[in-house]
Amino acid sequence: MDKLIITVTCDSDSAFPGNPHNPTPKGMDTVVTEYIRGIDAGAAISHIHGPRKLDDAPQPDGSRLSTLQIPGWGEMQQAIESQRDTVMQFGIAGGRFNQRKELIRTYPPEMLSVAFVPHDECFDYDPSRVPKEIYGIHSRTELEEYCTLCNELGVKIEVEAFHTGGFWNAQRMMDKGLLSGPAWITCFFGWRGGSWTPPTADAVLYMKKHLPKGTNWNASVMDPEEHWKVLTSVIMEGGHVRVGMEDNPFIRPGEYARTNGELVDKIVRIAREVGREIASPHEAREIIGLKPKVKREGQSQVLEHA
Repeated sequence: MDKLIITVTCDSDSAFPGNPHNPTPKGMDTVVTEYIRGIDAGAAISHIHGPRKLDDAPQPDGSRLSTLQIPGWGEMQQAIESQRDTVMQFGIAGGRFNQRKELIRTYPPEMLSVAFVPHDECFDYDPSRVPKEIYGIHSRTELEEYCTLCNELGVKIEVEAFHTGGFWNAQRMMDKGLLSGPAWITCFFGWRGGSWTPPTADAVLYMKKHLPKGTNWNASVMDPEEHWKVLTSVIMEGGHVRVGMEDNPFIRPGEYARTNGELVDKIVRIAREVGREIASPHEAREIIGLKPKVKREGQSQVLEHA
């Protein structure tokens, strides 16, 4: 069994706007500090969200997506990479397609999250707030264009699969020679909306059973009550995991973590208790199939094996 690759995602207020320790409203410097804490605690991948704005309401075509402030993404990327070695993964798969293409041409990350199923999310975990909702169709034509561009730029796609239809689309792209192996697929459990998959150990086994052959799989769980139990099941079944205040800000039910580093530290302890060691960024790149990191101008830390 491979060492465990941990992804940290620190900076979102969509699901849990009442989180008093959410770094997003406190500015980019605070968000960057949270990523550094997550990396120092053991996260190999930084799943970042640069500045963006979700549509106030559905558009005439029915979509409700995010508009990106592209220079801010480059600023955040550089601020994190200048301090630590990390696998840089750009999130906000619900960003507008043309903007996301411009983003990765301008500031190429190592990985890009791409939803291989339609977006249909309803963030109503906080009953005291009006839920945020996201809608978007990601056609196979769009997926082919994402794959082609990412191949040209040397960017690895993170396949976001909220249900097994994402596996079918991933296999389709692999059969066309557009998605190279080993594919990296993140399974989403407990994310509310029309693409929901239940946050249960049974669902973990079902998703694992139906993965395309030869793929690496990762899990995100957005359910405060079941989060840690489901991630433990994933670890024991050989998958990789994602933690952070986007997915679940609670260190235990009803108790907010003060930092993202606390959330990473907890999953590290769980993994070691069940016999899995933690992958460094360099080891994660080997498992994922990424090239060794080349130190960019302005990076202060010596990167492993760069």
